[in-house]
Amino acid sequence: MANLLILNNIVDQPRSLEDTLSRTVDGAVYFDRQRRALYATDASNYRQVPIAVVEPKSKPDVEATIAACRAHDVPILSRGGGTSLAGQCCNVAVVLDFSKHMNRVLEIDPVRKTARVQPGTVLDRLREAAREHDLDFGPDPATHDRCTIGGMLGNDSCGVHSLLCQKHGRGLRTSDNTSRLEILTYRGERSWVGERAPEPQQKALDELVARHRTAIEGMPKLGRRVSGFHLDALLDGHVARALVGTESTCVTILEAELNLVPAAKVRRLVLLGYPNIYESGAHLESILEHEPIGLEGIDQMLVDYERRKGMHQRALADLPSGDAWLLVEFAGETADEADEQARALMERLDRSEGAPSMKLVDDPDEEARIWAVRKSGLGATAFVPGDRDRWPGWEDAAVPPRHVGAYLRDFQKLMDRYDYRASIYGHFGQGCIHCRIDFGLETKMGIDRYRAFIDDAADLVLRYDGSLSGEHGDGQARGALLEKMYGAELVHAFEEFKSIWDPDDRMNPGKVVRPHGITDNLRLGTDFAPREVDTHFAYPDDRFDFSRATMRCVGVGACRSEEGGTMCPSWRVTHDEQHSTRGRAHLLFEMMTGDLIDDGWQSEEVKSSLDLCLACKGCKSDCPVDVDVATYKAEFLSHYYERHWRPRQALAFGFIHHWARLASIAPPIANFFTQTPGLADIAKWAANIAPERSIPPFAPETFTRWYEENGQALLHGHRRVVLFADTFNDNFHPETARSAANVLNASGYSVEVPRRKLCCGRPLYDFGYLKTAKRWLRRIINELREPIRAGVPIVVLEPSCAAVLRDEALSLLPHDRDAKRLAEQVVSIGALLGDEGVPNWRLSGEALYHGHCHQKSLWGVSEDVKLVERLGLDVKTPDSGCCGMAGAFGFERGDKYDVSMKVGEKVLLPTVREAEESTYIIADGFSCRTQISAGTNRTALHIADVLDLARRRHDRATLIFSPPESEILSTRRHERSRANHRWALGMGIAGLAATAVGLLLARRK
Repeated sequence: MANLLILNNIVDQPRSLEDTLSRTVDGAVYFDRQRRALYATDASNYRQVPIAVVEPKSKPDVEATIAACRAHDVPILSRGGGTSLAGQCCNVAVVLDFSKHMNRVLEIDPVRKTARVQPGTVLDRLREAAREHDLDFGPDPATHDRCTIGGMLGNDSCGVHSLLCQKHGRGLRTSDNTSRLEILTYRGERSWVGERAPEPQQKALDELVARHRTAIEGMPKLGRRVSGFHLDALLDGHVARALVGTESTCVTILEAELNLVPAAKVRRLVLLGYPNIYESGAHLESILEHEPIGLEGIDQMLVDYERRKGMHQRALADLPSGDAWLLVEFAGETADEADEQARALMERLDRSEGAPSMKLVDDPDEEARIWAVRKSGLGATAFVPGDRDRWPGWEDAAVPPRHVGAYLRDFQKLMDRYDYRASIYGHFGQGCIHCRIDFGLETKMGIDRYRAFIDDAADLVLRYDGSLSGEHGDGQARGALLEKMYGAELVHAFEEFKSIWDPDDRMNPGKVVRPHGITDNLRLGTDFAPREVDTHFAYPDDRFDFSRATMRCVGVGACRSEEGGTMCPSWRVTHDEQHSTRGRAHLLFEMMTGDLIDDGWQSEEVKSSLDLCLACKGCKSDCPVDVDVATYKAEFLSHYYERHWRPRQALAFGFIHHWARLASIAPPIANFFTQTPGLADIAKWAANIAPERSIPPFAPETFTRWYEENGQALLHGHRRVVLFADTFNDNFHPETARSAANVLNASGYSVEVPRRKLCCGRPLYDFGYLKTAKRWLRRIINELREPIRAGVPIVVLEPSCAAVLRDEALSLLPHDRDAKRLAEQVVSIGALLGDEGVPNWRLSGEALYHGHCHQKSLWGVSEDVKLVERLGLDVKTPDSGCCGMAGAFGFERGDKYDVSMKVGEKVLLPTVREAEESTYIIADGFSCRTQISAGTNRTALHIADVLDLARRRHDRATLIFSPPESEILSTRRHERSRANHRWALGMGIAGLAATAVGLLLARRK
């Protein structure tokens, strides 16, 4: 509440600060509730609502921002990826977000082995540029694909492979690998600092060192000491390194010159298994003598949690026997050199007391899978079903590696005394221990116990000559403990150091120096009382509580990665925090607390953030804590539209099942209105479809009608299967459903198709029609109750429909046992036939398989890919994320169409264009095939089409067409032409009959 009072006092200067910033800054300036809510927290336990957010485009923008803040006596906070775990990235201040624009690698100097970068540069972009010259930047946090260099300089980050720096004679931390910084002080002084500072500051620094030399010389000598300020760097004559790790409390960094090291060319991973995590510390010193570039530890609890969450199952199976493991990585110029280092270690450990189980990994793919187990530590331990929630607060203390085993034993005893549990993992070769602990941060008793534990934990780590923080910094979480570690004189010296650069105390105040209390500004706290709301979805994984679902986001920003996986397509296009999974989750959390976003389900701030969500479900699997924005969006819209008119496209797309049934009466007439120039434009306007899009034509004959006439021939297999006739394959691509029916029948199945036209209601979720969606699901269960209870597999060709039956149905109907049975029996055709293969059907050539985002999120594409490989095709599965169409999303005019095409152009569409004409393009999703057809000159095939093509080629000699879809399309055109002729003939006969009846009636009269 105090923060809000300060905020109100500042912005009530009749918007003069906003006027000044808007007038003098070229980048975006935000004072609105939405933006302030987005930046109110980071990855920590803390929350402070900022005054404003500025996205500077240039150094002059930064200077103008700070000048305006100085004129209004307003604090400043510099921020990059916003992944800090100690609260240093939230404050009642004007937040400078450097990640949007000031994010370029400016220069790589391969001779001097240096790089010049802007503060918003993502670490992986720097490493990519450096590796073009066989160089690398040593420190690499687990967040390397989204953390920024500015944030690493602020926290003095280290990471998994910091030992690579040590191998080349440098320290582990970012500060040890920093050459120069261009800085800007709150008073507007801009300069480069390296070994020395500008004369006024240098003189003050020299005096500070003279006053406190003895205390500074006594600072702990620990490679992972991140707590406090690095005043000992001043003894070595390096001012820039002393400024690294000051967490935006002293200066604003405009540019950095960093030192690079030779890149590791060939890597080898040795896995070591131990009986428990304590004994894994016994060999650390021996292992370090072999100069690995990475030495990480994980315990059995982390592995158990990942198994329970279904994470990294293949990698977990690769671990050697044991209940704790070390991951030791070596680097060499050649494979032989790396192998030699790895085997030398294994031979030494094999002769040692308490020799571990061992495994050498020399396959890069397997190594990447193993590292993913370690890097998922935070997400795997945060929200575990059936367990208490875990939080940061004491997650990165560091001790000398020789003390790791003993320290961990005592640390476990301390947690036992407080009845806390935590998985232990981290950078064991550097003595940095990570864990998330089940602190109770919502009651006074829980908060008091947390505070007492932190004191005892600090005493314990200091007894082992350790550091309160070995990676994440002090911020607010540990700032108040610094006197325990350093004593009063050094803490006073830290204050003097800050005053040299920031005498007005306006740079990120209340962090590190003169910090807020450890239990102040808690995101939860004793007054945390989220709204009580009734919901359509049950949220069983969140204790049936929507407010807990909105707390899932731990702020580490995996959704802000630029490549790999599916999450988050809209952020990758806009690079706007409101369109990230994290941003949407934070806004929903703010909506539930009602402090800043106070209009609940009617919030326009939340609505606009969710508007560009493609509901791809990528976050449900890619997010380390399974944030499920697609579900939250459908929930929000269902309540929002209780008081607002839905847009006209909601009726057009949401009820496409009804329109398709109506069109099936006379498909040529429906197509006349949707395909004829002029009339099609009117139809697009009515449905708010982008002019650039084409409305898919309705098939002249639905699959269900075809099955009524031909289905008896498909009922003679020796095993039952239900083929679900979804709306899209029934009405738009019935040939695909026919292919599936023929393939299943030829594989020995008796193919049943429900007599009643059913729809899973997938489009309904995009517009919040959840009551209708629930009715339609019940209709499906009622219709399929007999095969459901008989355990008959139900093949669903459209992945988004399968996702509804396997996911949404369980949350909308949480107590319906048949819904649970249905979810277990729904399979893709690839999953059904994958184990047994197909009977001697063969194709040749290459295939490009694009998996639907819902399928990748919920059950994966591996079984379908293996089945295509068994046909004899060489299958490539590009990491193409979401296609961008996402059902109705890509059809809508305006921003959604633009985002849709930009998402497609990220990977999928260029990959399809680059494919050879002879390559099979396979995509099971209706949206995916539509997007590929619209954005390339290729037509994608469903896996059922490919299987049926192989079947037909096996049954009879056929010509091989190029591209491969030509044969299928030729057959389709012929079949559709016949169906149109039959329809026209039928309509003609009906017309003649009607005419004859009319004439007879007229003659009688």
